[in-house]
Amino acid sequence: MNFRPFAWFFLLSLRLGVLGITGNIQLRETDSTILLANDLISFGLLKTTSAIQNLTYQGVSLLGTVDGLTGQAYTDFPSNTFATTGNSSYEIVTGPDWAGVIFTDNDTFGSTVQRSWFLHASEPGIHSFVRLAYYNDTFTSKGELGESRTMFRPNGGPWTHIITNSEQWAPLPGATAVANEVVAQDATWYLGFTPDDPYVIAESDYFTKYQFADNQTNKAHGLFGLAPDNVTTLGAWWVINQKDTFFGGPLHGDLMVDGIIYNKQSTNHGGATNPNITNGFDRTFGPQFLYFNHGNQSTVLQELLADAEQFADPSWNAEFYDEIASYVRGYAPSSVRGTFQAVVAVPEGAVNPVAVLSANGVEFQNSAANFSAYQYWASVQDDGSVFIPRVKEGWYRLTVIATGIFGEYTQDNIIVNAGEVTSVSAKWDAESAGTELWRIGIPDKTAGEFRNGFERDLTHPNHPAKYRIYWGAWDYPSQFPNGVNFTIGFSNESVDWNYVHWSRFGPTFIRNETVTDINEWQINFELDEAPSENSIATFTMQLAGVETTAGNTDIASGSNPTVPILTYINDQSQPLNWTIQAYQSSSCGERSAISCHLLRNKLGFSGSWLLKGWNKLVIAIPFDAPVYIQYDALRLELNETFVQ
Repeated sequence: MNFRPFAWFFLLSLRLGVLGITGNIQLRETDSTILLANDLISFGLLKTTSAIQNLTYQGVSLLGTVDGLTGQAYTDFPSNTFATTGNSSYEIVTGPDWAGVIFTDNDTFGSTVQRSWFLHASEPGIHSFVRLAYYNDTFTSKGELGESRTMFRPNGGPWTHIITNSEQWAPLPGATAVANEVVAQDATWYLGFTPDDPYVIAESDYFTKYQFADNQTNKAHGLFGLAPDNVTTLGAWWVINQKDTFFGGPLHGDLMVDGIIYNKQSTNHGGATNPNITNGFDRTFGPQFLYFNHGNQSTVLQELLADAEQFADPSWNAEFYDEIASYVRGYAPSSVRGTFQAVVAVPEGAVNPVAVLSANGVEFQNSAANFSAYQYWASVQDDGSVFIPRVKEGWYRLTVIATGIFGEYTQDNIIVNAGEVTSVSAKWDAESAGTELWRIGIPDKTAGEFRNGFERDLTHPNHPAKYRIYWGAWDYPSQFPNGVNFTIGFSNESVDWNYVHWSRFGPTFIRNETVTDINEWQINFELDEAPSENSIATFTMQLAGVETTAGNTDIASGSNPTVPILTYINDQSQPLNWTIQAYQSSSCGERSAISCHLLRNKLGFSGSWLLKGWNKLVIAIPFDAPVYIQYDALRLELNETFVQ
């Protein structure tokens, strides 16, 4: 097995050369527990539930004392589509320098849950797989999967900080802050009554688990702390070394850490598409690596994070995963994988282009529509080259996206064969509906460039992006007392256009009343000449997210399960109408997200509706409704050469 050693500077400053040490796995059974240990870590697996308990590293208890569900690492299913029985069967498997336990729960209705944990003699970490299956010829469907997650859930322990990535981290709120917290909304608390708390000082007066989310480009996330000796720093990390069994592509975001470290196999957060569990559903998620490291008292959390991130590589440990593949039903070993390479010509102005392989014939964010599909992505290099190794054999759609370019490039029926190289040449021509008159925003699949988006909160030393903080902290009626009235060429997107278009605002923690007269936003622009009678104008809307009362559920429920977005051009009585459906809804801005279920539409109208001189365009959503929009980018184009 190849376990890459640490870079020399980690060996020097962190003294983490233990990865090169070999040793024996210690394995012992008691009546209730299977105990596993190597020279670096030890833990017990509870036979009835497969949960990890009593985990120690460097002689320190990392999970603390078991109390209910805390003090454990385990898999659960909040949506209840699958469930564990509390009476797992198990199989212990061993190799020359590793051991593993596969736990299986079968109910009487055709559902199977398998959780596999593997420990290698030379590694300070645990490899994790989750398999979910459903075989029932009588009841052929049991609905959407919903959420499946494996959690490292400590009860106390040495932990002092939570880390999403190198940019987003904070101290954990202290016990006094938690005791004095006030609920601001679901899973969101005001902590401002304890201004001396380290979290409040560094990060915000508000705490919500949503502000520590990330998208699937995340490499590792976890906890940082100090051992009882007050000298040794410790890290615990979910390393996402293989993402191909997840759904939704690189832009799909979810919770990462909030005191619990999450490994989300599937979720509907952010309006994500979930797989339907029908007869024959069989999916193995993983592997992921639950990794532990340490340093001395001068080691900062970013160093331990960087150490963990080096293992976020699908090629890392491939030999080991091939060795254990016969014990992990559903894992795709190297023998069924090939290589994808491409040369892609992207449009002028494309920034950070990314190539995505996903379910054939399906928009990549909806790849869960084909539960057997895998996903991959890689940056398009400056010379246009793309290289993706270890792609599971099958049929794929190629999608290319880039910041600065409206739309995307897609090509279906890409075939990857095991042991072969698939080569593709592609030319992405930027879409155009004529001369661009203006645009608002950057087409980057987010609402980040607008006010309260990626803008930093300078009132706290960590300077978190404002969108990550509870939305009620940014009082829209105070910031926009006259609403949004945006003039092309004069207004500033980062000041004069909010990151959320609310239908109504409040109440919030700092505002008791609800403000309702805010559902219409106006865009003003000037034309030197009136378009011809036969011209066609096209208004393109790219949305980073829309919430209807369906929320993240896809279920047509509540007062506004669909949301019409009406666009009025000058004095035309009939607006352009784009109705967002319940299945397109996402709970985004109020869950501290800047990008969720992405939508786009082109609305055409007669150029004769536009005038020489000043024009206005009004975007209206339902009045006084619990709905909102987050824009990615907008633009208006004019085709004077249109011939009917």
